[in-house]
Amino acid sequence: MSSEHQRLAGFLWSVADLLRGSYKQSEYGRVVLPFTVLRRLECVLEPHKPAIIEKRDELKAKGIENQERQLLSFVRPLGLSFFNESSLSLTRIVGSETDEHVIARNLRTYVGGFSSTAADIFEHYDFTNQIARLEKSNLLYQVAGRFAEVDLSPERVSNHQMGYLFEELIRRFSEISNETAGEHFTPREVINLMVKLLLSPDEAELFIPSKVFTVLDPACGTGGMLTAAEDFITEHNPNATVKLFGQEMNPESYAISRSDMLIKGETADNIKLGNSFTDDRHAAQSFSYLLANPPFGVDWKQARGEVEAEHENKGYRGRFGAGLPRINDGSLLFLQHMIHHMRTPEEGGARVAIVFNGSPLFTGGAESGESNIRRWILENDWLEGIVALPDQLFYNTGISTYFWILSNKKDPAHKGRVILLDAREEWEKMRKSLGDKRKLIPDDRIAELQKLYVNALSEAESDPRVKVFRPRDFGYRRITVERPLRLRFEVTEEALAELEANKTLAKDTDLRDKILAALRPLAGREPIYGRADFDATLKAAYADAGLTGIPTSVTKQVWNAVSVSDPEGELQKDKKGNVLPDPDLRDYENVPLDEDIHAYLEREVLPHVPDAWIDESKTKVGYEIPFTRYFYKYTPPRPLEEIDAELKELEGEIQKLLGEVTE
Repeated sequence: MSSEHQRLAGFLWSVADLLRGSYKQSEYGRVVLPFTVLRRLECVLEPHKPAIIEKRDELKAKGIENQERQLLSFVRPLGLSFFNESSLSLTRIVGSETDEHVIARNLRTYVGGFSSTAADIFEHYDFTNQIARLEKSNLLYQVAGRFAEVDLSPERVSNHQMGYLFEELIRRFSEISNETAGEHFTPREVINLMVKLLLSPDEAELFIPSKVFTVLDPACGTGGMLTAAEDFITEHNPNATVKLFGQEMNPESYAISRSDMLIKGETADNIKLGNSFTDDRHAAQSFSYLLANPPFGVDWKQARGEVEAEHENKGYRGRFGAGLPRINDGSLLFLQHMIHHMRTPEEGGARVAIVFNGSPLFTGGAESGESNIRRWILENDWLEGIVALPDQLFYNTGISTYFWILSNKKDPAHKGRVILLDAREEWEKMRKSLGDKRKLIPDDRIAELQKLYVNALSEAESDPRVKVFRPRDFGYRRITVERPLRLRFEVTEEALAELEANKTLAKDTDLRDKILAALRPLAGREPIYGRADFDATLKAAYADAGLTGIPTSVTKQVWNAVSVSDPEGELQKDKKGNVLPDPDLRDYENVPLDEDIHAYLEREVLPHVPDAWIDESKTKVGYEIPFTRYFYKYTPPRPLEEIDAELKELEGEIQKLLGEVTE
């Protein structure tokens, strides 16, 4: 970080000291960030302001009221994508007036003079309300005056430096606002590692002169990932053209991200406001690189109608054809959305990186929405790798997290291979915790992990932190193992109580009472192990009670009540002579895709239950990625002698303490 950068960041940060007492720490950014944007835009426009005002007056003289289109056309050759048609400036506003009310009125007029490309940013910063709040606290003159003093002109601060400066402010404000930081800000080292793993395999491609790269983050927050991706590409190829695109549903984060683009001289209109699930603002576009850190376990209940309609009506032509996850976790919806926006291999292909918690790895059984999405990704050979990260990396959660990296342009050496990289121990403890963030990944570990991952793409890797699998290795068949139904028959008090509470019988209480009266004399007798024998006993009891014409549905309920599963009971068959399964003995097994299910049954099941069989009509195919199982290391229990010695030592210490108390 340059001394100029430090000086400016320190100066702007010091403005926050003026807010102390009137604003909470978590609210400082709501004032400092929009004022920083305002001053930067003002400094950029300053050399061109006289010409813009002259053009405004010229258009007005011609009777043109809606001047935005003409003024934008006027400033574009000057390298600008925005304008301000007001004659005011921060210096003029605070230089000629100290009355808070007048300053507030003039400042609102000044901000209202921006073109819609910039005005939209201040609207979503809720800047008008911040002006009113500062006015009420008698702080507006001081804050506006401080910003009027700082020189943020392009000659003094380049677009690149301005981007870093703004990013530094965002980081600082996010870190002191622990309750919201995790939602809208991803730690710098996490972004750094993610971007390196996403882009490093394409390093040769990045050097192509005048290459155009498009990057999308559909949950862009404050835009940190987009900025990091751009930095990585331009460091390798200063002549590359990088076009950044994003979408964000939180208005303040959207404003920050859009401001970042604007103050760096980029196309702010590429950052869109809205819910990516229900309002895809980049619907017709595809991208070279896609990366995101969507909220963990995000509920998509509000988007349910639109998402389900797209799934059912468009199938694979839409974004969610592979399946829908549980309503309380839309993580895999984000991933499907990103896959939909990948450039096709014919267009040059694309790569995706996304941050997940552990849930998308294994949640959902065979043929569930989650499993079907994993199956679709793996069977298309898009999954390139998964990296397990240390816990306690993020501001608002201490849970374990993972990078998923996908590619539809795998090198021949990596086709049909999936890398699992275990980076859970690659961390250092922070000197000071920030919310739930207690760990960080240092730069040297990031470089090491980057090298490990890239090497594993093209050659065998012997490092124990890396394992390589085929996509099919994550697939399995879920088989249903049945065992024969064997029954004995008896009337018990439990059976009578069950019939008395039966809903079918409750519809005809007179019939129910007669059946119970007929069966009650049979209670307590020895069980009967033959269905035909019990049927004869049952019919005799009905005859003695004068019962005839019992409906089939009632007869079925009686048999259900008096039938008891018993390994010594009679084997039950249907009318075609097929052995009936016992639902209470039903079991399920997951068998790897490449293993014969009957060989598995013979080896794993039949030695224990020789009468079992597989109901193949119920077999399902599922996919899961049990990451931790693959890297599990057995730790033997401590020797009993060691534990016993420790207990005796503790016992001695306790006795000593008790002795001191009683003295």
